[in-house]
This record gives sequence, structure tokens and C-alpha cells, in this order.
Amino acid sequence: MLVRLRPTSAFKCWDQLLVALLLAPLAVGLLGVVIERLFLRHLYQVEPVYGLLLTFGIALIAEGIMRSLFGSSGKSYPVPALLQGGFNLVFMVLPIYSAWVVLASVTVCGLTWFLIERTPLGREVARRTENARLVQAFGINVPLMVMCTYGAGVALAALAGVLAAPVIQVSPLMGSSLVIVVFAVVVIGGMGSIVGAIVSGLVLGLIEGLTKVVYRRPPTSSSSSSWQWC
Repeated sequence: MLVRLRPTSAFKCWDQLLVALLLAPLAVGLLGVVIERLFLRHLYQVEPVYGLLLTFGIALIAEGIMRSLFGSSGKSYPVPALLQGGFNLVFMVLPIYSAWVVLASVTVCGLTWFLIERTPLGREVARRTENARLVQAFGINVPLMVMCTYGAGVALAALAGVLAAPVIQVSPLMGSSLVIVVFAVVVIGGMGSIVGAIVSGLVLGLIEGLTKVVYRRPPTSSSSSSWQWC
């Protein structure tokens, strides 16, 4: 049965998505700044693995708090009516929202690359990673730069979560399945390489998507863990 949404409902859902795209990165970015000021800045003189373990532990704590408050079952997030439907590409049907997410992701990646690689601010960030003391000797506030960089990175993660919300269910566990993929992207793309991270993320995403198309679970037996050829 087809349900026709009223224009007011369509724009209301669209407005909610736009508000989430603005507020979620801002709120999570501010939270990241607080975490960096309270915890991470004390670990810059030791091995980077300690910072990795600290942030992983904080993520587990946050996940446990969210599970106790909202439960572990996912919550659906509606696709705005203006982005519902799909494009018939003969060999597949591409949802309009998925195309919009791809376009938004490419735009954000391009802007991030341009900011890091082609602006004076990006060059200062790169110099800080190589020799923080030398950069600070030129009068640059390195702690402030690190704080803002970390906050911006956390805000980008929140933006990705909002974009993925209508595609996957929103739950405290929605980021757990991506940890291994993120590590693989960093290792394959190379530490400090924006282009490498983008390319490796795209390749791994395509491989994962193709495996979901080619292989699927048997629809009649939910308890079976075997995979079959489509």
C-alpha cells in the first residue's frame, strides 16, 4: 500500500535532518574538545598507542551509558520524503538518499583534503605533526591547534553518523562494527595521508557492498550461518 505524505510532513522530516546535520557535529565536536583537554593532552609525550587505548576505552564507556539509557535495540530514522525514491540505472536501482549521501561525502572529503593540503592552516597542522616544538617556537599556539583539529575530526565522525542514520538503525552499537574497518582504512591508506584514506575507504566500501550483493543469507533459515550464492 502506498502512503502519500503531506508536504508539511515532508518538509518537517527534511528540517529535522538538516538540524541534526548541524547540531550533532557541533555537540560531538565540543565533547571531543573537552576530552582532548581533560585526558588526551597528557599523553602527547608518550607512545600514540596510549591515546588510542584511551579513546577506545572512552568509546566503550559511552556505549555502555547509551545502552543503559536507551537500550541496545536500534531506532529507525526516516528518510526525508524529498529524498525518497530511486534512479533506475538499468542494472540497479540507486536510492535518491544514497546518491545524496555519496555526493555529500565526496564534497566533505574534497573540502577536508583542500583544507589540509592546500591552505596555510593545513600546512601548519602538518608541521606540528613533524616537529611541534619548532612550530611553537614561531609563535603558533600548538595546543590550541591540536584541540581544534581533534574537535574537527570528531565532528566529522558525528556528521557521518547522521548521514548513515536513515540507512542503518541508530543504536549504541552502530559504531562498533566500523572500528575494524577504520583501522584497515588507516593501515592501507597510510598514516597522515588524506588521499590514501579516501581511496582505501572507497575501495573497502565497494568490496563490502559487492559481497553483500553477490552473497546473502538464506531467507528461510534465520539460524543458519552459512552463505549462499545469489
